Amino acid sequence: MGVITMSIFAGIVGTGLGGAVSALFENRTDKAVSMFLSFAGGVMLSIVFFELVPESLLHASIFVTLMGLAVGIIMVLILNAVIDRVSSFNQSHSNLHDNFRDYYHESGLISKNNHMIKSGVLMFLVIGLHNIPEGLAIGAAGNHDSAFGLTLALMIGLHNIPEGMAIASPLISGGMSKWKSISLTLLAGVPTVFGAIIGVLAGGVSDMAIAISFSIAGGAMLYAVFGEILPQSLHMSKDRVPTIVLLVGIAFGLLMTGI
Repeated sequence: MGVITMSIFAGIVGTGLGGAVSALFENRTDKAVSMFLSFAGGVMLSIVFFELVPESLLHASIFVTLMGLAVGIIMVLILNAVIDRVSSFNQSHSNLHDNFRDYYHESGLISKNNHMIKSGVLMFLVIGLHNIPEGLAIGAAGNHDSAFGLTLALMIGLHNIPEGMAIASPLISGGMSKWKSISLTLLAGVPTVFGAIIGVLAGGVSDMAIAISFSIAGGAMLYAVFGEILPQSLHMSKDRVPTIVLLVGIAFGLLMTGI
C-alpha cells in the first residue's frame, strides 16, 4: 500500500500541482505561457537524456533503445493525427510550419485557441503515456527497497509539476475553465498508479520490458517537446527567451536527476 501511495503522490499530486500553479496566474500573457511551456520542455528533455535513455541502455542494447524511441515518436504522430481529425483542425490551420518568416511573424495563420487546446490535449495524452513506465519503476523499486522507491517517487513528483503546467497552460489559454484544466492534469497522473500496481503485482519487470518502456516514453516526450512545446513557445514569444528558459529547464532537470 505504501508503494501505491507513493505513486499517487508522484503522479496525481505532482501533475495536479502543476495545473494549479498555471491556474493561479489570472493575467497570463503569451510570454508567460511561453516560459511555462519552455521550462517544462527543458525538464522533459533532461529526463529523456539523463534518465530514460541511460536507464534503457542499462537494461538493453542501443538498438532496442533506438527502436523504442522510434516507436514512441510514431505513437505520438498517430495520436496527433487522431486529435487533428477529431478536433477538425484542418490543413489550413497547419501552415505555421511552412517557412521561418511565417513561423515567427504571421499571427493570423492559425486559430490560437484551437491550437492551444490541441497542444494541451496532446500533452495530456503524451504525459499520461509517459507516466505508465514511471509507475512501473516506482512499483518495481518500492517492491524491493522502500527507501529507493520513495526517493524515485519524490523525484518523479517534482518533475511532474512542470509537466502539469505544460498540460494546463495551453488548455487555460485556449479557453478551457481552470477547474476542468486542473482535473485533466490530475487525470494525467492516474496512469502512474496503474503502472505501480502492475509493478507490485508482477514483483518487478524484466530488463527488456524496462528498457522498452522507458525508451518508448522517451520517444514520445522528444516529439512532444520538438513537435509541439517548443514550436508553440517560440510562436507565442517571438524572441530568444524560450530558448534560454528551455536551457534553464534542462539544467533544473539535470539537477533533479543528480540528486
